[in-house]
Amino acid sequence: MAKLAILGGKPVRRKKFPFYKTVGSEEKLAVGRVIDSGILSNFLGSWHPNFYGGKEVQSLEKEWAEYFGVKYAIAVNSCTSGLYCAVGAIGVEPGDEIIVSPYTMSASATAPLIFNAIPVFADIEEEYFCLDSEAVEKVISSKTRAIIVVDIFGQPYDVKKINRIAKKYGLYIIEDCAQAPYAKYKNKFAGTLADIGVFSLNCHKHIQCGEGGIVVTNNRKLAERIRLIRNHAEAVVKDRRIKDISNMIGFNFRMTELEAAVARCQLKKLDRFVKQRVKNCNYIYSQLKDISAIKIPPVREGCSHVYYIQPFKFNEEIAGISRDVFIKAVQAELTVTEKIENYGVKIWAGYCKPLYLLPLYQRKIAYGKKGFP
Repeated sequence: MAKLAILGGKPVRRKKFPFYKTVGSEEKLAVGRVIDSGILSNFLGSWHPNFYGGKEVQSLEKEWAEYFGVKYAIAVNSCTSGLYCAVGAIGVEPGDEIIVSPYTMSASATAPLIFNAIPVFADIEEEYFCLDSEAVEKVISSKTRAIIVVDIFGQPYDVKKINRIAKKYGLYIIEDCAQAPYAKYKNKFAGTLADIGVFSLNCHKHIQCGEGGIVVTNNRKLAERIRLIRNHAEAVVKDRRIKDISNMIGFNFRMTELEAAVARCQLKKLDRFVKQRVKNCNYIYSQLKDISAIKIPPVREGCSHVYYIQPFKFNEEIAGISRDVFIKAVQAELTVTEKIENYGVKIWAGYCKPLYLLPLYQRKIAYGKKGFP
């Protein structure tokens, strides 16, 4: 066996990894078209036909809804914003509880706080890392209003069990699909499996427009409330004759025409990007499967996985070295990526620390020094 690079040997790979670039001539032409029009954004924060955005935004929404087979799609400026809109749209009251995952990007759990609701953490599954259905049911109380599920790493949550629980207790489900566009559960796309789904178009995701998000639903009332919260709801509820003005303190979560134009191009590439990603991940797993110290997590029955992150578990006892040493050894065998200094293969220990360890939750301070709510 050759001497390991971490011990002074020659690395396995000396050639730099190519920079992962998802944008090309199509996006360049689309952006040029918008710039030539002179209309970089076309929202108005008062009642007017342009309250719903410009041509590119509305075209993106129509195309997204058709692609994913839903009635309504609403473009926003980030997935985080979309989660905020979703929580407000379902009509949460101050003090209501929303069940969330501790193992996800922080916005999935902080979204309830925006409307003075209380995030309640439930444990995750050992194999799939999504919310555990039994743990969810254990923390349901008379104040529980909704569950925010996360399709973590790229595959759907436990749809059958958690949807059944939500129906039993009369709860809404908001599906954070930021990491799983194009994943499926029984031929239905992730993001369309709950009352509301929220996608991400952040620069790190499968497809991107720099920053952006899409909220989807089949419920007309929820869709309109999401649109209102997106764009200064308080200024238009009277003109729109909206009777239920709860949570109608609107924000500016609007997507620009430039971002929408790029997103429209990216949507056409989604299947190609995902298929290549899955092919690459399957190859890597095929090379790891016989290493006893590495355990490859399964794909949930009835689901497909699109691998935003390719996880595996490392057994330090079997390997005889720590996880950190293993990671450093792998990194030493590889070289940096073009255009990014000191950046090689994306391998790291863990995904995130449990969110309940953040100062926000440990000190129970959200708004004001006394910690409301």
